[in-house]
Amino acid sequence: MRVLAIDYGSQRIGLALSDPTGTLARPLPFLPAKTDAKLAREIAVLAEKEQVELLLLGLPRHMNGSLGEAAAKVQAFAAALGQATPVRIKLIDERLSTVQASRQLQEAGKNTRAQRTRIDSEAAAVLLQGYLDMQSFPSLPPDA
Repeated sequence: MRVLAIDYGSQRIGLALSDPTGTLARPLPFLPAKTDAKLAREIAVLAEKEQVELLLLGLPRHMNGSLGEAAAKVQAFAAALGQATPVRIKLIDERLSTVQASRQLQEAGKNTRAQRTRIDSEAAAVLLQGYLDMQSFPSLPPDA
């Protein structure tokens, strides 16, 4: 099953796509922020082209688990996306995905300036890979 992960941001929308076996995540080029309706249509076209069966949408939570203003924007985008595509949408906790993505890019030799255009899609890939791993090994606890 192909899965498309979305890291919704105010400037850039990070995207990552799984391989057809649902094993590996790879970042895609980011999309510049647009109105929710335009962005939803663009993602719907991509999902159809790539035969995506699930859209994972990162839901930003505060460290205590509560939802804030950014989460409300993601929920509103999820509603617009649901109007644009029949593909199932799942909201998933994205806490620390950007931090992990930044760390991975630094380890790959990318400085902060070089990360700017890659961080959002890299965060989507972190989110997606975590989801795919949990699907492959459902009996493992999340912190194993």
